[in-house]
Amino acid sequence: MKPFDRTVNLLGVFVPFIALVALAPVAWHYELLSWQDIVIFTVMYLVAGFGITIGYHRLLTHRSFQTFKSVEYAFAIAGELAVEGSPLDWVADHRKHHAHTDVEGDPHSPHVEYRGLRGWWHAHVGWTWRNHGLAEHERYAKDLTEDRGMRFIHYTTPVWAVVSFALPFGLGVALTGTVIGGLTGLLWGGLIRLVMLHHVTWSINSVCHIFGTRRFVVDDTDKSTNVWWLALPSLGESWHHNHHAFPRSASHGLSLREIDISSLVVRGMEKVGLAWNVVQITPERQQQRLAAGGASHAA
Repeated sequence: MKPFDRTVNLLGVFVPFIALVALAPVAWHYELLSWQDIVIFTVMYLVAGFGITIGYHRLLTHRSFQTFKSVEYAFAIAGELAVEGSPLDWVADHRKHHAHTDVEGDPHSPHVEYRGLRGWWHAHVGWTWRNHGLAEHERYAKDLTEDRGMRFIHYTTPVWAVVSFALPFGLGVALTGTVIGGLTGLLWGGLIRLVMLHHVTWSINSVCHIFGTRRFVVDDTDKSTNVWWLALPSLGESWHHNHHAFPRSASHGLSLREIDISSLVVRGMEKVGLAWNVVQITPERQQQRLAAGGASHAA
């Protein structure tokens, strides 16, 4: 990857975070940010984030664990609050991505239709208005199309989008007792939260297929990588190469140093009886995979 393209790539990921850090002191000074707003932002980010990472991804797409149907629906609704599409659309797109990783047919590869800076742009955000939601439900998400509850959540997607903004506004009013508090709650827990969450999610498609580290041998065309500095904001999703090596694993972080908050939540659910048949990859199986092909690295 050319140095200029790499720089633009990093800016595209970090600018929203830098803007948020720069805005926070100013907003605090002008009373556009309070501790209530921080609480609302955090709660909404985690609920919607886990709705994607645990609900849409690990549960619905890869069936890496089982749970009660009511919990499954709750995670699907939480995923809707991220405003990244319905569970049927998201799951179908992601399963298609795994079926055609970085080859023709991948909805958001930076290595097929476009390359370099244009490839990054396509994988990061361009695909959302070109290919998003076009994967056939009957082919890639048939199990969800046969689920009446999931169909209901799918067809009511606009309602959940409204709820995604109404909730932080309502929480702001409840915590401050003022409409102004509701509006700042909407700003931080609604708009800014979505900008941050979307960029983090898109970075898994772009950054984690362009540069980072690789340990396991996967398909020759598969360019997935692990990116450590995205681990916290992505709630563990940026151990993306690990995920492509073991797609059904409920844990993407496969060692103690690979922080995976979503995995910790699933493990907690398992301990209290809310999750079972949790797929975990043993160290022995990892070693077998490494011994079979050795470790490799991507620049």
